[in-house]
Amino acid sequence: MMTVREANEADFATIRDIAYQTWPDAYGEILSPEQLQYMLDAFYSEVALSENYTQKKHRFLLLTEDDVALGFASYEHNYQTLPVTRLHKIYLLPQSQGKGAGKLLMEAIENRAMANHSKVISLNVNRFNKAQIFYRKHGFEIVGEEDIDIGRGYLMEDYKMEKKI
Repeated sequence: MMTVREANEADFATIRDIAYQTWPDAYGEILSPEQLQYMLDAFYSEVALSENYTQKKHRFLLLTEDDVALGFASYEHNYQTLPVTRLHKIYLLPQSQGKGAGKLLMEAIENRAMANHSKVISLNVNRFNKAQIFYRKHGFEIVGEEDIDIGRGYLMEDYKMEKKI
């Protein structure tokens, strides 16, 4: 049975492992190998994860089945001091996709957002990432586009998506 639990700093190595296994599948056709490695190193270093958790107050969820980690998500309540829950990350190991794992993580985020009295869940997704289909299926709509300079001449070319709750 799949379960979702709150994750903490002790789970960062597991979260990093999932990201390193998932990103080549999610972004391999979109990003160069150099950009992929640059972004993984920047977003999933021990320092970056710890800063997100302790300073930026991102919360992490870990999805497991029979004590095997299959995916994770991170979110932040009161994003930009608004009644918005921001979904920063949601990744599932490729072999766990299509089995309801993503739905469980999305439900957990939505339940936490409602408990926090958020009016909206917002996220960014790469404009070329097939994950936007998953988000649309879960009630998100494109509300804009955003290009984010992440250094070394790399851009994140994203759709901004929102779901009213």
